[in-house]
Amino acid sequence: MIIYNITVNISYPSEKEWLTYMKTIHIPEILATNLPVEVKLLRLLTEIENEGSTYTSQFKFRTMEDFLAYQTHHQEELQEKHHQKFNGQYVSFRTLLEEA
Repeated sequence: MIIYNITVNISYPSEKEWLTYMKTIHIPEILATNLPVEVKLLRLLTEIENEGSTYTSQFKFRTMEDFLAYQTHHQEELQEKHHQKFNGQYVSFRTLLEEA
């Protein structure tokens, strides 16, 4: 399994709206591509001093080919929609992992 991990630190004033958006719009749109087979949305409990809350979204793909298809055909558009809605209210980074 390939795990596409997206870590986001969202500002406290935007956190509730962002979480609702993730659960009701963004994650369902990603799952609608039929490429990820599972998703987890997790909140980091060991926060450091910052101005927001940190979450991670973990999308599981059966194969690297499935992830590459998502990346090629869907990722840019979906990221842009998220960015347009929450621009300046978050920082993020992405990692790609493989189950050992």
